[in-house]
Amino acid sequence: MQLISPTKGRLTFEETMADIRSYITGLPTSQYKIIIGTDSQITRGETCFITAIIVHRLGKGARYYYRRHIHRKLKSLRQRIFYETALSLELGSMVSKEFAESGAADLKVEIHIDVGHNGETRDLIREVVGMVVGSGFKARIKPEAYGASAVADKHTK
Repeated sequence: MQLISPTKGRLTFEETMADIRSYITGLPTSQYKIIIGTDSQITRGETCFITAIIVHRLGKGARYYYRRHIHRKLKSLRQRIFYETALSLELGSMVSKEFAESGAADLKVEIHIDVGHNGETRDLIREVVGMVVGSGFKARIKPEAYGASAVADKHTK
């Protein structure tokens, strides 16, 4: 799996996790939030999904990495939202497993879902939040879901 860092370029998943661990150990007294969010955009008969890993050093900035995934055009908004959530859960599970294996199990992963109480996605909130919470992660929706609605969204265009 390839991820892209805006500052370091293309990285493997292992290189990404090593960079995240290095970032965290660089200032170990800080508090960190690990966020995963996915957004999508339909273009030219296909759907582009961007899943981002954000390492937020609370009060002191953040670093992020993203993965691009192209899929056939998904016509239904419901399908897209569920697929976005599934991609976030997949990467979230990988990141959590890596943290657990490296002795950093106390770093909890938060999943940001691109749904909110305003707009067409409001009817999907219970289902996708249930998916995320049922998978053992904390779920955030708009307007708190900046991992999906700001960071990942930035790279879907």
